[in-house]
Amino acid sequence: MSPVTWPRVLIASDQVNLSDRYADLLQPEFQVVGMVTDEQALMAGVREIKPEVVIIDVGESWANRLETGVRVKKLTRMVRIVYITTTIQPTIVADAARGGISGYLQRTSDDASLVDAVREVLKGRRYISASIVNATEGQALESTESHLSRKSLTGRELEVLKLLAEGRTMKEIAYILTLTPRTIAFHKYKLMERLCLQTNAELVQYAIQEQILTLRT
Repeated sequence: MSPVTWPRVLIASDQVNLSDRYADLLQPEFQVVGMVTDEQALMAGVREIKPEVVIIDVGESWANRLETGVRVKKLTRMVRIVYITTTIQPTIVADAARGGISGYLQRTSDDASLVDAVREVLKGRRYISASIVNATEGQALESTESHLSRKSLTGRELEVLKLLAEGRTMKEIAYILTLTPRTIAFHKYKLMERLCLQTNAELVQYAIQEQILTLRT
């Protein structure tokens, strides 16, 4: 009988006490294979250890924090990234989703949320904590009255919107839905016109607000 192998988790934080806390929460169920404090060590760890999940909780000492996740995904697209933050902004949530971040939590989330997030992202799902969902919904509603009144979308439009919000490219969506990239582009820009949206980030915000993007909270 082969030995049981637990999913491997690499923790990146510029605060050692936070890494220790996360490790204590995760180790009963997951194997914490490393804790790093800077981006260089994180990239080295991803290359050498090849973890299934990377937890990124970094403060102001790390510049371009979301880009760190993008660079991790370039090393291995199979890795799942859970991002922990102290700041909630709809544009950051949208950027994280497009950058391949699978989970998004606040530092103030309860301890069970981190374990739930790792479980969900390992299943290929997206996890955004309830506090972030509620906050981004509120900020999105305050930012524009157009969110208060929408025409109902067709089934195909909902499919395209959901996949766009998950960070898929138009080529990937075309493959999944057995359509041409040109058709997907038509749906995308028609959606943006109908919903009075200007950017990809606003598309993601709308998908979160309307619960079109599947979230685990």
